[in-house]
Amino acid sequence: MSQELETLTDFYRDRSHISFPLSNTDLQSGKSHFNVNTRKYCNFKSPYNRRDFYKITLILGTGELNYGGNSIIIDRPAMLLPCPSVPYSWTSLSDNQDGYYCLFNQEFFNEHYQFDIFKRSPLFKAWSEPVIFLDEKQLALITVYFQQMMEMAHSDYPFKYEAIRNLLCLLMHSLLVEQPDGNYTSELPASHRLLRMFDELLHQQFPLDSPAHPLTMKTPADFARALNVHVNHLNSVIKSTTGSTTTAIIKGRVLEEAKTLLQNTQWDISQVGYCLGFEEPAHFNHFFKKAMEITPLQFRQSKAKAIL
Repeated sequence: MSQELETLTDFYRDRSHISFPLSNTDLQSGKSHFNVNTRKYCNFKSPYNRRDFYKITLILGTGELNYGGNSIIIDRPAMLLPCPSVPYSWTSLSDNQDGYYCLFNQEFFNEHYQFDIFKRSPLFKAWSEPVIFLDEKQLALITVYFQQMMEMAHSDYPFKYEAIRNLLCLLMHSLLVEQPDGNYTSELPASHRLLRMFDELLHQQFPLDSPAHPLTMKTPADFARALNVHVNHLNSVIKSTTGSTTTAIIKGRVLEEAKTLLQNTQWDISQVGYCLGFEEPAHFNHFFKKAMEITPLQFRQSKAKAIL
């Protein structure tokens, strides 16, 4: 099976029946994006791909989920919260498909502190279960959240995205409340246990609250020492389970934090870089520009203009 990367642009191009994106219709890199819709047209087979966006789906209907090479039959109401880096496909096994879904990119997930708790939770992790089956009470509650997001998204309320963000947080909190941590971690294979421990160590370092307290673990070797494994073993496990390198995952999380600090603090850019592990401002500038195609200062200025 191929494991190509499906982007948001691919998603909308291949599904012409979906209403145009509700925010940032140009889908520019670095722009926050969110959309919500019904899944009445999901009676087809989707490609087996990784995604560069998050998707939360309320599934009503029977189908087969192929997730990371494992088959899961969904024959009752369920929530699907796949890890974007894990390839998956959906095959409908019944004509009657219903429910809702919402999708959002990393920028939407990063732009508010409310989401920080979910970055440290089992949701969207490669080592956690992607499917949560629902009882009647959970189904009723989650249906209301999706209906309210749909209504708000199509309203003229000037603060609708703040309201949608709150509804999305309530939805995810409701899933965490009903799913004890053990339900995600029981009988994990050794590779997934190591991935989970790495993930927890990585996210425990954030958010950063002072330029005087820089990151203590910045490289794969730092994490390997903390986990008491050889760095080659850690790199092999990360690559085989996520498709990404350990370095790429660390850099991705550092980039997320850099954008958050540049947008939400008054720290000097050199202070932002230093607390993220860049002793020389030029090194931070190069790292950020290579990833974002603009300098840290230009990013900060663009976000300030957007607020105005």
